[in-house]
Amino acid sequence: MEERPKKLLILYATETGNALDAAERICREAERRGCSVHLLSVDQYDASCLPQEGAVIFVVSTTGQGDTPNSMKGFWKYLLQRNLSRQWLEGLNYAVFGLGDSGYQKFNFVAKKLDRRLLDLGASAFVERGLGDDQHPSGYEAALDPWMASLWKMLNTISSSFFPSGPDFLIPYEDLMAQPKIRVVYHDIDNVDSPQPTGSDLNHIELQIERTRKMSDVNYSPDKNRPDCILKLVKNQPLTKSSSKDKEVHHFEFEFVSSAIEYEVGDVLEILPSQNPAAVDAFLLRCNLDPESFITVHPFDMENQLLNNPVPVKLKTFVELTMDVASASPRRYFFEVMSMFATAEHEKERLQYFVSPEGRDDLYQYNQRERRTVLEVLEDFPSVQMPFEWLVQLVPPLKTRAFSISSSPTVHPNQVHLTVSVVLWTTPFKRNRAGLCSNWLAKLDPEQGVHVPVWFQKGSLRPPPPSLPLILIGPGTGCAPFRGFIEERAIQSLTGFTAPVIFFFGCRNEDNDFLYREFWLSHSQNDGVLSEAKGGGFYVAFSRDKPQKVYVQHKMHEHSHRVWNFLSEGAAIYVAGSSTKMPSDVLLAFEEIISKESGIPQESAVRWLRALEKAGKYHVEAWS
Repeated sequence: MEERPKKLLILYATETGNALDAAERICREAERRGCSVHLLSVDQYDASCLPQEGAVIFVVSTTGQGDTPNSMKGFWKYLLQRNLSRQWLEGLNYAVFGLGDSGYQKFNFVAKKLDRRLLDLGASAFVERGLGDDQHPSGYEAALDPWMASLWKMLNTISSSFFPSGPDFLIPYEDLMAQPKIRVVYHDIDNVDSPQPTGSDLNHIELQIERTRKMSDVNYSPDKNRPDCILKLVKNQPLTKSSSKDKEVHHFEFEFVSSAIEYEVGDVLEILPSQNPAAVDAFLLRCNLDPESFITVHPFDMENQLLNNPVPVKLKTFVELTMDVASASPRRYFFEVMSMFATAEHEKERLQYFVSPEGRDDLYQYNQRERRTVLEVLEDFPSVQMPFEWLVQLVPPLKTRAFSISSSPTVHPNQVHLTVSVVLWTTPFKRNRAGLCSNWLAKLDPEQGVHVPVWFQKGSLRPPPPSLPLILIGPGTGCAPFRGFIEERAIQSLTGFTAPVIFFFGCRNEDNDFLYREFWLSHSQNDGVLSEAKGGGFYVAFSRDKPQKVYVQHKMHEHSHRVWNFLSEGAAIYVAGSSTKMPSDVLLAFEEIISKESGIPQESAVRWLRALEKAGKYHVEAWS
């Protein structure tokens, strides 16, 4: 009797979209081989059904300092249940591909711990886990391509029914990509919305964002569709000198104008940035789109898709609020689909080369390394006219940007403050690039009555109780959350006992980028919470003022005895700032200080710090 074709389950957990991109690529390659596939985010899957599956591929990213993506937290919690036996997943065949960055200390930590846990529960890995690395010249795809080659062979050995025509059989791309996943419906509407909502139309702004994000091809969590509130910008103050070419940092103050949201120190504010109107207009013109037409967007294969009856929005509004046309780089799949619509032969050949295994490195150099935008790519291939449905599906989504809140709600009850570094850089081929959100914010004028849609999120830095001694390390804009911490503790000290705080701050030059200088100095004098009189301390490392560079970890060593005394008294450690080398350098400094001051071997100091982390007293919030 002929074995029925088996369905392959692919589960992904993503924070920025890379794991989804990799999962979709695996899905397409499986379908090209005639395999039936079910692709789901882990938060859409019931973990209790795992024992019934024949084969599962997990594609998971690692975020921050070894953190699990938000979409995977519930799934992971289920797998950690103690009542699950070591035979619970016997008979399940699985494969894990991880996406990480070897610049971080806990490289691909989530993929590694998922692999171990599945084995513990009795499952069998049919191929060795793959670990993609953002630091590789070709990105994560350098590991994904050879991993997939092994994947199909090993999957076929488990059961030939996954590939009815064999793992080497391939359906042509053109046959597989006949239609997009979504459908755009155009509506004939006479009465149009007001073109630009004013401050009195805050509810209209929130509604427009909610409507467009609900229709978008991206699966936002329901609470992410509509902003938590709208904030009004009341202050935009440069913190660095205009002569400082290396760095530009601004202090922003916002007021609640719609509903006020309760937040705590250590929380994070997510902002939906506005795109450059000229770039949006150029995109609409390049793609021959009518900005004034009204549309609704629907999943192509959803039954009764029009029953939800979404409210039509202007096409231009949809692009402005959901499609990142002039800051994010398109994915590889974008180039695959472009090749189908290229009418100039030389453009079609170049696009087909880019998506071939031989052209992978050249595509990475052209696209990701140069951070080419969707608009730039489309302008480089003028013969390509992609239908709007494909553009909606493939243009990277316009994402919110997250910033550590730098104020205490107790001190500023109707306000939220941010400390933002303006992102500017040059690509390998000397193209000037600018971060979308930070540059947009930096140019805003509070006198213009600017309203900003925001969401509040819990960060990695939990608010400490007043009785807990603190060691804070926050170089550069890493000082942002600690400004809120110090404001809060100063208020608490007026009415009761507060434990001492030491803060290690770092910047390049004392004259150019000593952020919030007066604030820190005032709290480190006259019985302030950072003053030595209160058992505290404030230490600054200026990395560029002397021939020998001095960083926060050098200042920690300089005051190692004080650091050890604080740790001996039960202090908690909070680290915030750049994710490149700083967190690992600071951790190493703590290991060396503990070893030196206590006389224990460094391996024991490592275990000591691990125990501190498990006890919830070593917190890191880092960003790239």
